[in-house]
Amino acid sequence: MSLSWIRAAVAGIVAGVVATVAQIILWWAFTDDLPWILYRDARLTAAIVMGPAVLPPPSTFDLTVMIVAMGIHTGLSVAYSLILVFAIRRRPIRGALLAGLVFGLILYVVNMYGMTGMFPWFSEVREWITVAAHVVFGISVAAVYKILPGNQSA
Repeated sequence: MSLSWIRAAVAGIVAGVVATVAQIILWWAFTDDLPWILYRDARLTAAIVMGPAVLPPPSTFDLTVMIVAMGIHTGLSVAYSLILVFAIRRRPIRGALLAGLVFGLILYVVNMYGMTGMFPWFSEVREWITVAAHVVFGISVAAVYKILPGNQSA
């Protein structure tokens, strides 16, 4: 079966939103840091493009930071989904979901340990809620890709 680039991109965008919502729900349930923790993570992400000058506290709302962070997050979600979809396109749904879970764990390690060589500020978010968000992302990419119309092996 060939890879559907459009379905893969849609799956990445949807999964990026689902993972972010899951992360916000977990922050709400297990911390008392909302909305500041969201603003902090937006600054961490925006700093990839805007530089570390956007990092210093306080973590307050900044529209430019939020737009840049959303753009980066969406772009990375699509790029990562293309990698996962390439690996799962021929798998049945159960195998795809399991691969999505494993992919999310690997992605967490790559993002939070590998990428910190270039962006050391991400070491700050190495915690279980970030792990959970990455797992939700991987599973969501697999699920959405498999259930979207045009997939004969869903």
